[in-house]
Amino acid sequence: MTKNIEKQIIELIAADRIDIPTSSMSGKLKRIKPKFGKAINLSEYENNFVGERVYARVEENNTEKARGMKEGIEKFCEKYPKEGKILNGYIAEQRKDREINLYFGVNKGCRLTDDDYMSVMMNLGYTESLASKTLPGILDYSRRLSKKRQEERSVLIG
Repeated sequence: MTKNIEKQIIELIAADRIDIPTSSMSGKLKRIKPKFGKAINLSEYENNFVGERVYARVEENNTEKARGMKEGIEKFCEKYPKEGKILNGYIAEQRKDREINLYFGVNKGCRLTDDDYMSVMMNLGYTESLASKTLPGILDYSRRLSKKRQEERSVLIG
């Protein structure tokens, strides 16, 4: 019984220690992807680029975004019906939002090279040596995940 609890605690500690650097890297990647996407100017290609190895296109979507606090707004509207109508009007206005996405991917039959990944890895704080050792495992895991997803990737740029 004691060994079982100890093993569970060890697994929790190991998971926590793995989570710290991976969540830090994830946060950095989530911040740099929109920066990279915004820096790509496809206007001279009519917002649609197809190169030898990669493609990208810009699409503008009008979306209606859901906002939280529904119950609080309902209570406010019950107590202040006149102001509630005005508030609901403002909320409806704000829900309609324009999003600009950059869709991107690798052309069929093409792959990125390890060198294509190295600068990103080094921006995350890896040394060249550590990036070279770590990259194969990360890419192998990424490829296994992407086969399951089979979806086009995009980043919000506006």
